[in-house]
Amino acid sequence: MQDLRLKFPGEADFVFKDLSFSARRGEKVLLLGPSGSGKSTLLQVLGGIIPEMVEVPMRFKERIVPKSRGVLFQDPDTQFCMPYIDEELAFVLENLCIPREDMETRMRQALDQVGLFFEDLHVPINTLSQGMKQRLALASVLLADPEVLFLDEPSALLDPEGRKQIWEAIHSIAEGRTLVIVEHRIEEMIGLVDNVVLFGPDGQILGQAPPVKLFASFCEQLEQFGIWYPGVWEVFFMSRNGKRLLSPTIDAPLSSFADPLIELKHFHGYRQRKAVIEVDQAEIYPGDFIVITGPNGAGKSSLLLSLMGLLPTDGTYRLQGIDMSGAKAKQRRTERAARKIGFVFQNPELQFVADQVSEEIAFSLYEEGYDKGNISSLVKQAIKQFGLEGMEHRHPYQLSLGQKRRLSVAGATVLNKPVLLLDEPTFGQDAVSTFAILGLCEELRRQGIAIVMVTHEEKLADTIATSEWRVENGRLVDSRLTKRGETMANRRCSDRSVARA
Repeated sequence: MQDLRLKFPGEADFVFKDLSFSARRGEKVLLLGPSGSGKSTLLQVLGGIIPEMVEVPMRFKERIVPKSRGVLFQDPDTQFCMPYIDEELAFVLENLCIPREDMETRMRQALDQVGLFFEDLHVPINTLSQGMKQRLALASVLLADPEVLFLDEPSALLDPEGRKQIWEAIHSIAEGRTLVIVEHRIEEMIGLVDNVVLFGPDGQILGQAPPVKLFASFCEQLEQFGIWYPGVWEVFFMSRNGKRLLSPTIDAPLSSFADPLIELKHFHGYRQRKAVIEVDQAEIYPGDFIVITGPNGAGKSSLLLSLMGLLPTDGTYRLQGIDMSGAKAKQRRTERAARKIGFVFQNPELQFVADQVSEEIAFSLYEEGYDKGNISSLVKQAIKQFGLEGMEHRHPYQLSLGQKRRLSVAGATVLNKPVLLLDEPTFGQDAVSTFAILGLCEELRRQGIAIVMVTHEEKLADTIATSEWRVENGRLVDSRLTKRGETMANRRCSDRSVARA
């Protein structure tokens, strides 16, 4: 690609201005940069999606697009053509003229490469977790045996074991292929790449070099732009904001932390009449910061959806003392939950309802009857807080995945509801955005809001969380207090003793 100029319709600023990029045959290249710097857009240009399939104003002196190529998108839901696993994989094989009798063997080999196994391959794709969908999308790309692979954050939605399996699978098929990779989390894959191309926030290439040389030469820029690099967590926890996240301090009166916001007992959530999550007993208190961990497909997202009333449930569920499991509550459970709980879907596009970023944030404020002046002030504050300046009038679907995620969190937090459920809010985020989201959650927690976050980020369980809930095979199998949580629990016990006295 030589001298590429590209900008989205209606935007004042260029995504790329006279950008030149090349990769040699067989080379493995990592595109590294902050969220929104244009990395995914460049992949789509190099892969021929822009402008052939998606019309975006652009011009260039020269472009070479490989004939044999496969593209793995950030969002696996945008990748699938068919509703069932076997049909999705068969679609690829049919285009390769593979005989029907050979298809199942090839399907299972591709699924095995990415760590997926199904006794029956005729499984609805929409029943899979996002992480499982990402593996399936990679399997479908690998089936086509492309010479060039464009991989857009292939491990972002996966648990640690899944990330390891994905990169092992990519390693196993990398020989002789050209790989161009966008990835924020580089621990498992940095040994695969020959060169790293570092982008700045304005879409300009700051440098290109082998990994060790680039990290040594551009350490200041990596930290300045919030790009993930080895040791970034340790550097952050030494900073003022990082130390504040580790402190067990609370700002609200202790009396407001004494009674649970949510109580669950013999609680089940169902999909198609099959229990997908089971909780024997659990409580969520004001000021909790609970992280929910477990492998892909274990039922973590199903637990959050059940608490929102978006899945059928039974058992005891009390929200701020109100019984949510009675016959009447079943008809209005989602409405009641939505008044008390802010919710961020795993796929941010599922919750967008407006045509502009600013209107998306303002939507719930209008619903709650805020006056226009107050709404304008709160929207401006949220846009600045989440790094969305200059995008106020852009359609949410035109944002990068990291920007979409920040917008979804902004819309969910603007009302400061008593409980905030977040389904992997930090995936697809650069380091600065991740730390900003965690900092906001901590500020809300100190005010007495309960934070419940599904995450594959192992650092959070041992540092920032007050509790860790472990979900496996559709069941909450373990709930443990962290050091911060033990401090909070002791304060609650003391507060209750004072109240009884």
